[in-house]
Amino acid sequence: MNKTREETHQFFRDFTEKRVDTSKRDVVFCVPFTALGIAREYADELGLTIGAQNFHPAKSGAYTGEISAGMLCEIGTRVVLVGHSERRALFGETDSFVNEKVKAAFANGLYVILCIGETLAEREGNRTDEVLARQLKAGLDGVELSAEGEYKLVVAYEPVWAIGTGKVATLEQIAETHKFIKSQIKKLYPKVTVPVLYGGSANEKNAKDILAVKGVDGVLVGGASLDVDKFATMINA
Repeated sequence: MNKTREETHQFFRDFTEKRVDTSKRDVVFCVPFTALGIAREYADELGLTIGAQNFHPAKSGAYTGEISAGMLCEIGTRVVLVGHSERRALFGETDSFVNEKVKAAFANGLYVILCIGETLAEREGNRTDEVLARQLKAGLDGVELSAEGEYKLVVAYEPVWAIGTGKVATLEQIAETHKFIKSQIKKLYPKVTVPVLYGGSANEKNAKDILAVKGVDGVLVGGASLDVDKFATMINA
């Protein structure tokens, strides 16, 4: 929940001046609902994809304060975050509700960034694999993926204990966990390749090292993305 409409304009004006090369990488900005229209104005020129941070799975109805997938698509949104740790922790989103959202997003042609991750208690209790396997299986229950890429799924591993805390999983932990996540995805979809991102306090200082870890296909960036200089540095990494 950052940046007003005017601040969004300024951010993209500054980003334009950075002349970041987006031709060989996928750069997705998941902005607040009020900023989607403005971000969309810059998307084509800068080679960016615009995404939303949330939506409600219902097509319409008595869900005051919510936004539907159709509403997002109408203004040019192509991607949506689903199951972010803050949505799970602060707003009580369950695995089954996350599953509803994944299905609704695909039904409307939206690409999905599905977020999964364990808490510190779960990590210290040696339950990381159990939690990640459950979130993946439940979140994708009944979801079919085409080997031809009819729908696009990206999984983002965000260890809850490393979000906004400044703590970052070790490169060994990241490698180990990404390997496990990909093995679980392969069980669910043997013929489909699904990229896996790392999303725990990734910033301009550690991005290059994280991106060099085997199994890491990109980063899901939080606070560091709010600073144009920092985010441009990460993209160039």
